[in-house]
Amino acid sequence: MLQSHRTVWVVKSRGDRRHLGSSADIVNRETSVWVVQQGSKKKVGLVNQNGSRLNWTKKLLLSVLVGLGVIGFTVEAWGWDWPAWRGLKGDGINHDPQQPPTTWSEADNIKWSSPVRGKGHGSPIVVGDQVILATADLESDVQTLLSLERGTGKKLWQCVIHEGGLRVEGNKKASLASSTPYCDGERIYINFLNNGAAYASGVSLRGELIWQKKITDYTVHQGYGSSPRGYGELVIFAADNKGGGAIVALQRETGELKWQINRPKEPSYTSPVIVRAAGKDQLIFSGCDLVTSLNPETGDMFWQIPGATTECVTTSVTDGQRIFTSGGYPKNHVSAVEADGSGKVAWENNVRVYVPSMILENGHLYAVADAGIALCWNSETGEELWKKRLGGTFSGSPVMVRNRIYVTNEEATTYVFDVSPEAFKLIATNRLGEESLSTPAISQGEIFLRYAVYDGEKRLEYLACVAE
Repeated sequence: MLQSHRTVWVVKSRGDRRHLGSSADIVNRETSVWVVQQGSKKKVGLVNQNGSRLNWTKKLLLSVLVGLGVIGFTVEAWGWDWPAWRGLKGDGINHDPQQPPTTWSEADNIKWSSPVRGKGHGSPIVVGDQVILATADLESDVQTLLSLERGTGKKLWQCVIHEGGLRVEGNKKASLASSTPYCDGERIYINFLNNGAAYASGVSLRGELIWQKKITDYTVHQGYGSSPRGYGELVIFAADNKGGGAIVALQRETGELKWQINRPKEPSYTSPVIVRAAGKDQLIFSGCDLVTSLNPETGDMFWQIPGATTECVTTSVTDGQRIFTSGGYPKNHVSAVEADGSGKVAWENNVRVYVPSMILENGHLYAVADAGIALCWNSETGEELWKKRLGGTFSGSPVMVRNRIYVTNEEATTYVFDVSPEAFKLIATNRLGEESLSTPAISQGEIFLRYAVYDGEKRLEYLACVAE
């Protein structure tokens, strides 16, 4: 049963949140409430623990919320699930009060470990009782979504998204399933590179393919790994590439194209993210030598400046005033761009934070460089407060819960350290498997790690749940 760990947030005006309480306080202990507002339209529903919608009328649910003094609202009720790339807000932070384990090994604090057929570097998402991830199986020539039962790791369903069309090309580290799914409570959305094009797909919570839409033709340089992000009635996908890419917004239920922005003929790999900055919702996208801000509802451009390098991978974060971006080719950089459209770059350095995304917390920017160095900067001034060599090469991004950061290197070693601007403090190092290029998901005191081991030359992939 869902207990009070399902938090409901109410937004009276966009960006202005106040805590209403748990969904248990509003409805009952078996449900999660979600309400999405797009313009003047409100969409209301209830989701039980297995992800199925409950048959409560909109009028009844609205009467409960209005009775609590909530008017003109948007409610996000994912609580401490991890429904998308880098979590609910795309910032790598989960405010779950439950502390995950800080130590584990093959014999300790492993709730389950399940084999995953094929290969992928996309992160798992966690929604109710489902843990969902994308994978590509070259032997079977299929790209699929896989759902595992959260409590046991047993397979619930597998949905074939593409059969045939898998081409191995680009960077040798790349996979054909490097995107992370996104779930809005009704459907799951995923994008794959297949047969020379990037495709978006919508899948039911029972693993049924609902719709599929071509985003753009795709010329491979390194690979493809952008992940989708939702906004109102839309789900947004991107696919920068040397042939000329696109950012598209599709209607969630049908996949109908609502708007499209064509992109320069440059390779880049970032994911769209919605931030609240300079008093409005902005869709931020970096790469192709640009930092771009769009109206996520319409695709209209708010502003665009030359504030990034050509090839970027990281997802931008914000403090509400600045947008923090980074890239790694041809220029190494971390930069703080003013979010008001003035074109001002507040500060910049030449640290190579190319693949792992950053964490912004309480006026401080935390990063792990690809080469294995953890850093902390003052987000207002760019002053370096500390740096510490960890070890190995990093492709996965750091995630944060309860003032601790977890980050996994390519050799499958996870470092746990304190979130503090005062000094670097290592809590623990843990190794599970031999290889990992994925970012962990954290939900309700559990960590979900994707990793691989080798049996001779054969690579075997697993998804593990780390829990006490």
